[in-house]
Amino acid sequence: MDTEHDWITTPVSADLLRGALDIEHTEHGVLPHRLPARARAQNTDGQLAMAESQPSGVRLAFRTRATAVELDALRTKRAYVGAPPRPDGVYDLIVDGRPAGQGSVTEGNLVIVDMTTGTAEQRPGPAGTVRFAGLPDGDKEVEIWLPHNETTELIALRTDAPVEPARDPGRRVWLHHGSSISHGSDAASPTGIWPALAASLGGVELINLGLAGSALLDPFTARTLRDTPADLISIKIGINLVNLDLMRLRAFGPAVHGFLDTVREGHPTAALLVVSPILCPIHEDTPGPCAPDLSALSAGRLRFVAMGDPAERASGKLTLGVIRDELSRIVKQRAADDPNLHYLDGRDLYGETDAAELPLPDDLHPDAATHRRIGERFAQLAFTAEGPFAATDRQGTALPDSA
Repeated sequence: MDTEHDWITTPVSADLLRGALDIEHTEHGVLPHRLPARARAQNTDGQLAMAESQPSGVRLAFRTRATAVELDALRTKRAYVGAPPRPDGVYDLIVDGRPAGQGSVTEGNLVIVDMTTGTAEQRPGPAGTVRFAGLPDGDKEVEIWLPHNETTELIALRTDAPVEPARDPGRRVWLHHGSSISHGSDAASPTGIWPALAASLGGVELINLGLAGSALLDPFTARTLRDTPADLISIKIGINLVNLDLMRLRAFGPAVHGFLDTVREGHPTAALLVVSPILCPIHEDTPGPCAPDLSALSAGRLRFVAMGDPAERASGKLTLGVIRDELSRIVKQRAADDPNLHYLDGRDLYGETDAAELPLPDDLHPDAATHRRIGERFAQLAFTAEGPFAATDRQGTALPDSA
């Protein structure tokens, strides 16, 4: 700990956190969760448990005159046997809405995953500290966005001046659900994931339920969306259903209807946008499951391949093309009675031209530059005057473009 400052320690509590739906008090501190306790109790999948505990879109938000901030945290980082080491998670500092610094916690727990066997080794480690100094004097709004790809237990927040919860910004709340692409995949930092970029451009408050490997139409996820206050809702469906080979076309359609029915129970008139998958060439016409390319892994590269047979589409196996057709049909059918339901083809966010310029590095996940492109495209398509999330006043009159 820096001893040059007269530190004030503030307990991390729910009123200092945005983007988390629950907090758990652990032996170390506070663990933000992106699924509530009831949903977590109904989950039996380790992948989802890991994903929802990684605080993608979660940030500390407070008002202070402090010029220095320290945050003690215990991270849990994942590493994959044979794959290049993953970079340390990044904390993004935002002061009065503008980027003001970055930092990382380099110590912590490590989980080493062997994708060929499905086993994992746990290696415990100590907590660490991320520090920010030289903040401008005077009252200011401070946000610390937590690493989107590391489970993060918050132990202590220290500042050299008192803090209080940030003021309500009065912005609309956008609740988004999707896969690892929405979770953040290979984005460079938590404010660089495409939903965070789109939220910034659209002038909205983000709650990100992008859950890596876990956008699977689970009923408890639908109930979470139903029960979470929000003004705008988007649901990105498809890639995980294909790469896990989870269901056939017969089950997919009714599952989508049931998911949307549940969301509408809590948000009967909110703008609701269904987004189909972005382009992913390995799964456009080839079903799952998806698996690591062992030859690439042996050479120290992580790539994924589709293991299905295109001929299996005839028996109801899902591909991204099949899913887009079905989602378009379902939304068109439902929109006849639900004028606030909309559809967006994911290829409008990232399509063939984009793939030629910015190919997916592992054939499945976008990199930092592609996250920026997707976020900018989504903002243009969703938040501007003609989009489903266009800002309106209380009389329903469109306001000037926010993106």
